[in-house]
Amino acid sequence: MDYKDYYKVLGVDKKASQDEIKKTYRKLAVKYHPDKNPNDKKSEEKFKEINEANDVLGDATKRKKYDELGANWQNYQKQGGNPSDYDFSQWAQQGRGAGGHRTEYYGGEEEGFSDFFETIFGRGRGGGRGQQRSYQARGEDLQAETDLTIHEAFNGTTRQLNLRGQMLNLKLKPGISDGQILRMKGKGGQGINGGENGDLFITIHVRNDAQYERRGDHLYFDQPIDIYTATLGGKLPVGTIDGKTLNINIPAGTDSAQTFRLKEMGMPVYNSTKQRGDAYVRVMIQTPKNLTKEEKDLFEKLATIRK
Repeated sequence: MDYKDYYKVLGVDKKASQDEIKKTYRKLAVKYHPDKNPNDKKSEEKFKEINEANDVLGDATKRKKYDELGANWQNYQKQGGNPSDYDFSQWAQQGRGAGGHRTEYYGGEEEGFSDFFETIFGRGRGGGRGQQRSYQARGEDLQAETDLTIHEAFNGTTRQLNLRGQMLNLKLKPGISDGQILRMKGKGGQGINGGENGDLFITIHVRNDAQYERRGDHLYFDQPIDIYTATLGGKLPVGTIDGKTLNINIPAGTDSAQTFRLKEMGMPVYNSTKQRGDAYVRVMIQTPKNLTKEEKDLFEKLATIRK
């Protein structure tokens, strides 16, 4: 009788957490379930094998004993010993799955666990071979993506997603961020034999904007300013993302690229739309072009005076 490497069966590391084992098992169970692979003997055998591995590794107590056995099993085989010489009775938890709860598995007429399993843990499963059971599996989680403009992210918007022929309406709140992932519970793959549906995870992409740069809840943008207002000071009209116009005070002698803060004129804070980030305006001095002769004479006179 050969040793069964249950970690290899599930494709997980021996240091894998119980949660990792659970997630891996679920994916494999859905993939190889006989309802998805009718009349496929290889898939059916693989399904039984991963169920057996999960019955051991998915139960912390059984897993501990199985890990303790690992090295000793090789010695039994090398020495020609019989595994039945080892006391496995304390390991048997008849008909129990992870956490001590009964778990139902699919099985055909040849349903049952391997000799290796039954030697260690007993026949279990409420009678062993020859029983037909119905297996419930959670549906697979699905992924989707959608793009937004920064104005849509500012105001909030809706999207209609076509998922495997099913139309889903997605409402997006103001202030949503680039890379944010939304979860729609139960909108993923359909469960098997009454199992719960999987979830849908939607990744949001907020496209780059030619005018506004977003950093968290703050917005940064450039505003042109004429040389006269920058030099003498005055009022500068500035348009904000929500369509308003503010007149900001420009002190005399303002340098190009100097930044001014507009308090609470940035992006809405997600899930708290009464709060907003700030906006930062960088004024960029524009050099006058196409000067008249009179203007040019005045600038030359000014340059002479400055010297």
